[in-house]
Amino acid sequence: MFRLGLIINPFAGLGGAVGLKGSDGVVEEALARGAVPMAQQRARLALEELLPYQADIRILTVSDAMGQALANELGFHTEVFYHATQPSTADDSIAAAIALADAGIDLLLFAGGDGTARNICEAVGERTTVLGVPAGCKIHSGVYAITPAAAGKVVAKMVRGELVSVQDALVMDIDEVAFRQGTVRAKRYGEMQIPAELRYVQSVKMAGKESEELVLDDLAAYFVAHMDDDVRYVMGSGSTVAAVMHELGLPNTLLGVDVVENGEVIAADVTAAQLLELVTDHPSKLVITLIGGQGHIFGRGNQQLSPAVIRAVGREHICLLATKSKIEQLGGRPLISDSGDPMLDTELSGMMRILCGYNDYVMYRLGAENE
Repeated sequence: MFRLGLIINPFAGLGGAVGLKGSDGVVEEALARGAVPMAQQRARLALEELLPYQADIRILTVSDAMGQALANELGFHTEVFYHATQPSTADDSIAAAIALADAGIDLLLFAGGDGTARNICEAVGERTTVLGVPAGCKIHSGVYAITPAAAGKVVAKMVRGELVSVQDALVMDIDEVAFRQGTVRAKRYGEMQIPAELRYVQSVKMAGKESEELVLDDLAAYFVAHMDDDVRYVMGSGSTVAAVMHELGLPNTLLGVDVVENGEVIAADVTAAQLLELVTDHPSKLVITLIGGQGHIFGRGNQQLSPAVIRAVGREHICLLATKSKIEQLGGRPLISDSGDPMLDTELSGMMRILCGYNDYVMYRLGAENE
């Protein structure tokens, strides 16, 4: 019987879609803005991969929304080893991880973001093997699967008794207060032991300013010269898109989403709901880049670009910008969409055109999480 530990941070990623760029210390504000908790759904996508193996799995978990409710709903043999406070806090994640490690689990599966990874690392360090289900706004750490379903596939391999190596992976996090002010300050908090399935587990996000500034300038100049009138350009986060905003001479929300039309910012640092209203029934384009070292184009730091928004704009109106050095960091691995809607991610897959410089395009594959 495979003893699977399960911890869900029910508030992970809560602030992403409503423009708060995280959930640390802003849960009440996020809920007041209409944020919808998504961690349960993210964890569900992982556990659904394990449904064929229910008879071989015993889930050791936390009370209520931190694991018990979902595991019971899906029909797993479930035992509660820690009772969380209501509402749960980071202290509950730490105490629960200790309790589950003490119970002798084979793997600790947890759903959250970098803050949750820090909590788990503080509790168990390299004492037990862990794997993260990405559910937060910030996923800089290397302990997460590339998508929720990929996390389930890794666990399924272990349940089937397939040979799975383990390796140490970095736990990273950033200062959310500085993050909300447009500054990224990433810090290493430790290492945890994870299954070494490189097809399914993401790299540590590569931070730092793009060194090819002249390439970025050329890329931005070309893109701006070809922007259409009366089209709403949804400007995603990141320094590559920021170069376009600089070329336009417009203020930019580096770690948020702005909307530009006819050379002016018509909405700054928008939420998912605001964005959907702006793009519905109006010609629009998404201007995004990929995360260096990981390859994600949706689902990492841009939760404002919800599945509804992406569908409203349409795949053919996604403008993907990245320098060739950024693409080369992927080492041939496909781009990844982890939008939270697996059907949409499948619909988006295929070859994508990427603007890499002045009138310089390459074609690169956007793949499914199991490629």
